[in-house]
Amino acid sequence: MAQLKSAALGVPSFVRRMPFSIKLSSALCTLVLLGMALLVAYPVGLLLFASLLVEAPDGSKGFGFDIWIDAWNQTGLAQSIFNTFKRVIITEMIAFPAAIVIAWLMTRTDMPGKKWIENFFWVAFFLPALPVLMGWILLFDPANGVMNNLWKWVFGTAKGPFDIYTFSGIIFAHIAARSIAAKFIFLAPAFRNMDSSMEEASRIAGASALGTLVRIVVPVLMPAFLITVAISLINSLESFEIELILGPPTNFYVFSTKIFQVVREDPPQFAIATVLGLAILISLLPVILWQQYLSHSRNFVTVGSKSTQVPLRLYRWRWPVFSLIALFAGFITIVPVLCLVTGTFMNLYGYFHVADPWTLKHWRQILTDSELIRALSNTLIMGLSAAVIGTLWYTLVAYIAVRTRYSARGAVDFLSWLPASIPGIILGLALLWLFLTVPVLQPFYGTIVVLVVACVLSSIATGVQLIKGNMVQLGREMEEASYMLGGSWFYTFRRVVLPLVGPVLIVVALLTFASAARNVADIAMLVSSDNRPLAMLQADYMIDGSFEAGAVVGVLIVMLTLSMSIVARWVGGRLGLTALGKKER
Repeated sequence: MAQLKSAALGVPSFVRRMPFSIKLSSALCTLVLLGMALLVAYPVGLLLFASLLVEAPDGSKGFGFDIWIDAWNQTGLAQSIFNTFKRVIITEMIAFPAAIVIAWLMTRTDMPGKKWIENFFWVAFFLPALPVLMGWILLFDPANGVMNNLWKWVFGTAKGPFDIYTFSGIIFAHIAARSIAAKFIFLAPAFRNMDSSMEEASRIAGASALGTLVRIVVPVLMPAFLITVAISLINSLESFEIELILGPPTNFYVFSTKIFQVVREDPPQFAIATVLGLAILISLLPVILWQQYLSHSRNFVTVGSKSTQVPLRLYRWRWPVFSLIALFAGFITIVPVLCLVTGTFMNLYGYFHVADPWTLKHWRQILTDSELIRALSNTLIMGLSAAVIGTLWYTLVAYIAVRTRYSARGAVDFLSWLPASIPGIILGLALLWLFLTVPVLQPFYGTIVVLVVACVLSSIATGVQLIKGNMVQLGREMEEASYMLGGSWFYTFRRVVLPLVGPVLIVVALLTFASAARNVADIAMLVSSDNRPLAMLQADYMIDGSFEAGAVVGVLIVMLTLSMSIVARWVGGRLGLTALGKKER
């Protein structure tokens, strides 16, 4: 104590008098704001400008709302909006409570096998959506699905009960794909950072485990929940792969597939698609603003210098709970992976009863393709660059928004939401205009740099909000102690804050790499023959009708992202990136 006091006396008085918030240089904050404005606000401004630009019959141009009126008069738009919200609400009502319970059991109890099961949820998140959907179709197709054929063989019926091409099939595909897995990954770091003392007090007062979860844990972790809800809503509103494949047989179209149809028209109606894309942002503004208000108006600190963790004992429920969660984790990972791999060895995808159903020709075709090595190299460069640059940028943006008194921190935070609120194909178009209209950026067009920028922007909302959700849980006493001992802002940021949020930074880096490795929509307008990554190579095969070859590339993408996940988690363990100041008893 004497040493601390003497050290504090050696600090200049103006430093001791300053409030204990991050005194990040206003110039640096302004530089970050300008960077966000150039890379985010300017492209969005180009979209808005294009949506208001009207060409008269005589060729003259002016401004008006004609395109907006035409967009909202599109046939079937009202029904697609209704279908969108119906699908999103039902999916979230099932997936979000399930993810909360799973995250709580995996992080706050003594359930066995937690590390192994968590790996399965990572696998589920990394699996590319389109190949996985092909796996579920292989199982639940009403005519040739494996499960329907098995049902007819066992029970002697003429028709099986499963049909993936229905509304319930679409809901199932979303839940079994990444819906629950993604929410678990978003929520787990926040659950791990929570001090157990509040839960212990609740149990001492006689509350049950469920009562403690509902009345203590959920309110305390509300910022993380709101962020997860907002990100989930954005992803749900933009999701179109599942509906694009499963919707047409029953005429089920959603808002995103309507945008896709407009873009695919001849000629493409980018202006109308832009209006519909901007409508997504407008519809999400209340959620974004509410989350920002709540994050800054209440105290959600759950990690301090004396934080502890005491796992809740499940006693006789340990193995039943483990079995249930392990069964679900295996179902959403092992089953679609086996189907995906099986499809790569089929002569004709989904047809088991042809004369010669199995072959290795698709693997030989891909592995001998000269474009594979170039696409793999581009993917590694793009993914690793986006993960490193993006994580550092997201951390700085989140830090400014949560831990500083910079007057424009709200604008920095708000700008981080905009890229995720614009459909990927439209965001890619905006970036294309950006790199063609800004002279200093023109030399980078057609290079890997433009793809890295697109991938960083596509994940910025998820990355920033996940880091924010963990930063608002951190108490300031450890940073205050560092300042009292004479530590600079950079020293405190590097030695105190970064280790505390280390686990979530690894999560964000992995999510950014995985998103970059399978990204198609955001980079489709920016890809050339020289910078084409694996995801676009897979898309090209599938567009040409070679689903089997596309499945092979999908397997390679999964292997790549899972390998990076293992390496990153190993590096995190070697560096000791676990929440400091937290003891597990």
